[in-house]
Amino acid sequence: MNLELLAPELSLAATAVVLILLDLFIERKGVLVVLSIIGLVVSAVFAIALWGTSEAAFNGMLSVDNFALFFKLLFLGIAALVILASVDYAPKFSRFQGEYYALIVLSALGMMLMAASSELITIYIALELASISLYVLAGFLKDPKSTESSIKYLLLGATSSAVLLYGMALVFGSTGTTQLAEISQAVQNLGATGVGDNPALMLGAVLLIAGFGFKIAAVPFQMWVPDVYEGAPTPITGYLSVASKAAGFAIILRVFFSAFGTPEWLSMNWGLVFAALAAIGMTVGNISALPQINIKRMFGYSSIAQAGYLLVGLAAMGVGAATSTLNQSTVMFFLLSYSMANLGAFIAIIAITNKINSDLIADFSGMSKRAPVLALGLTLCLISLIGMPPAAGFMAKFYIFSGAVQSDLLWLVIIAVINSVISAFYYLRVVKVMWLGEPASTEKVPSSGALRVALAITCLGVLFIGILPGFAMKAAEFAAKMFGG
Repeated sequence: MNLELLAPELSLAATAVVLILLDLFIERKGVLVVLSIIGLVVSAVFAIALWGTSEAAFNGMLSVDNFALFFKLLFLGIAALVILASVDYAPKFSRFQGEYYALIVLSALGMMLMAASSELITIYIALELASISLYVLAGFLKDPKSTESSIKYLLLGATSSAVLLYGMALVFGSTGTTQLAEISQAVQNLGATGVGDNPALMLGAVLLIAGFGFKIAAVPFQMWVPDVYEGAPTPITGYLSVASKAAGFAIILRVFFSAFGTPEWLSMNWGLVFAALAAIGMTVGNISALPQINIKRMFGYSSIAQAGYLLVGLAAMGVGAATSTLNQSTVMFFLLSYSMANLGAFIAIIAITNKINSDLIADFSGMSKRAPVLALGLTLCLISLIGMPPAAGFMAKFYIFSGAVQSDLLWLVIIAVINSVISAFYYLRVVKVMWLGEPASTEKVPSSGALRVALAITCLGVLFIGILPGFAMKAAEFAAKMFGG
């Protein structure tokens, strides 16, 4: 069964089991953090060892290729940073730390399987493994807001899963297969006339976009984001904002490249759908973020806008040459840059809000005097999210917008640039409050060594990718080329 191809996933599953069992016997919960990081590192080593592989496992249900491995390493890195950043936050649920770290590991496992899935049923199972873990994590504080966020996320997530499953059923009924490659062949055999005369297949594709749209927080499927982001534990809000979005885009890339990438007229149609969603999403997200006074809600709407920028890449992928890997690699590069910046911002926010016990932007006043390193790190990450040099966000937007221009989507790029200017208002408002406001206290903001390491890694990543983007872009291009081939 080629179990060695699943070594990253199997080692991660074993880590989760050991965490839950060990939690029953030890009192020093810091051991769980160390064990979690070791498990993630071991899984990453296995993934790196498989780099360059291009094989199918379990009768074609999973693909072990550089595309999947790129995202596996990304998910493992995000999970490790979230666990390090959670060290300061974990005392809020001290009785359940074993379950907390195990659920993060299990959600990462589900996302890794999502990136590798090349068959509809496997995609659905992997997605549910990741989603159920996140539903529980969102309500981990067990206070009214956290419970409300978990219930909303669960109910809306279950609805989106039902929509997605119905779409998969229609695609299966129309093509007679659940394998992505075979679906592509069946669609090509039908031809333009056959697909046009097959409303079930067309509706199935639309429902797939709707189901996946919920996972990436794309308009009009974003209604869960602000409340869930506000109520969830802050480390989980950061985790949701980057890992869940990256997993959603990974599976969209896989499905729409493999199953609906050819013929050209078909990719053109779904490319235009993504272009419309991108334009609306960017605008709704940024305008809604402007009046927010809670920093987690602001980042919720910001996440919706960032999904819009990423959809620009998907639109260019469809409208341009669907078999070209250029636009796909720019989306992957953007996801890497966005993950570093957004996660870095949340790591700084965790330390600050832990001290001031408030998520209000006004309470960040004068933070540069109380915690200059945290304020500097948060400022750098916010600059990256705007898309200003020398941070990673500038190169990410440059690449993704250039690809869209080459695909004759200049109108969409103009909308994206205007929205980037709008986003500067609410991102820089936080910077202004931290650096020009008067502090409410002179008391310093403490943070653990683990959190400072996580913040340093993300900030250095933001600068490295922004100043020297070649390495990250080459990795994305190589992964996209292997997948395209």
